[in-house]
Amino acid sequence: MWYSMDCSSPLGDLLAVSDGTFLTGLWFKGQKKKLPPPGEIVSRAGLPVFQKLERWMEDYFCGKDPGPIPPAAPSGSAFQEAVWALLQEIPYGHTVTYGALAARFDRPMSAQAVGGAVGRNPISILIPCHRVVGADGALTGYAGGLWRKEALLKLEGILA
Repeated sequence: MWYSMDCSSPLGDLLAVSDGTFLTGLWFKGQKKKLPPPGEIVSRAGLPVFQKLERWMEDYFCGKDPGPIPPAAPSGSAFQEAVWALLQEIPYGHTVTYGALAARFDRPMSAQAVGGAVGRNPISILIPCHRVVGADGALTGYAGGLWRKEALLKLEGILA
């Protein structure tokens, strides 16, 4: 069984999905997403993980570092999950390049491969793919839209 909750934010409405214990997805409405099969998602806003998410999001959108994310279990390939784990190490208010993330792997890895995994991050904002920028510092792809990436980076004080 999967559970969902609609969330609102200053950047638009989001859909949160959980297995009942862990957050498994958080997407802006209209964003491409991989959901569990239809008919298996039940709306259940009162779950403890969703309550933690709401508090985290409230702090975040008030411009505060919200600290550790609520319990999350994004599901992807081993490589994707390794990239998503690295994303969670990027501190609030900082950015990193795709190339720098690629260099963190023991085996040779291209920035493009890392970018592909970053782009499939199923937990927007909390797993901070918006903090990854191009080699020259340019804002590049964001599944929620570049305008949202820019707004998130401004909120964290990274951009003026």
